[in-house]
Amino acid sequence: MKNGVIVDMQHVYFSYDDVAVLEDVNLEIQQRDFLALIGPNGGGKTTLLKLLLGMLEPDRGVVRVFGKNPRQARRLLGYLPQVFTFDFDFPISIMEVVLMGRLGKRGIGRGYTKADKAAGLEALEKVGMEDFRDSEIGKLSGGQRQRVFIARALVTEPKLLLLDEPVASIDTQWQQSFYELLHELNKNISIVMVTHDISVVSTFIDKIACVNRRLYYHGSKKEGMHKIAEMYECPVQVLAHEMPFLDEK
Repeated sequence: MKNGVIVDMQHVYFSYDDVAVLEDVNLEIQQRDFLALIGPNGGGKTTLLKLLLGMLEPDRGVVRVFGKNPRQARRLLGYLPQVFTFDFDFPISIMEVVLMGRLGKRGIGRGYTKADKAAGLEALEKVGMEDFRDSEIGKLSGGQRQRVFIARALVTEPKLLLLDEPVASIDTQWQQSFYELLHELNKNISIVMVTHDISVVSTFIDKIACVNRRLYYHGSKKEGMHKIAEMYECPVQVLAHEMPFLDEK
């Protein structure tokens, strides 16, 4: 593994049947990066995440995560998909939802240990939901639920957190605090987030990767804003709903 590089994608191609989704993608992610994956719908962003998770295999090219095949590195990753298939009417507590993240370590049918429960409580504390640990998941707001699902991803003690449109189901009033939470988590772990919210990139995120089948740009947000405009074929000021972009931190 290259010094400081935790994700290394080299000349990656992927297709669904005969439809090309990714072509000749080269991407390196460093430790403690907070990287936004930007691009139009159908551009391959979610597919890229699934390649990193080992859920898909590239047609061509090499994907290494922490120097390993993605399947071998999966225990080092936390994942929050865009859509959850979850019955919120099912009477299950917040803590039980979070502890589901430990099943990969414990296996189905085996009881949770004291270490599992301690890790669950610590994860809830990180997202500010420890006081709700005995509440039912169905009684929470969208923003609170998303914090719980982040805790479920964190309970695996990941070194890399992958998020696919994490605020899609969160009320606007919760989004600011949610991104502040991610900013705090980024002090200790790397984060890759698929998003369409360009204004968030301007405020919280330092690096972007612009993906539309090919990787058009990977680097600092300031230098890459013109690439975003090219991909969407409209000015970034319009994309950001007239919110001005901030200078580099």
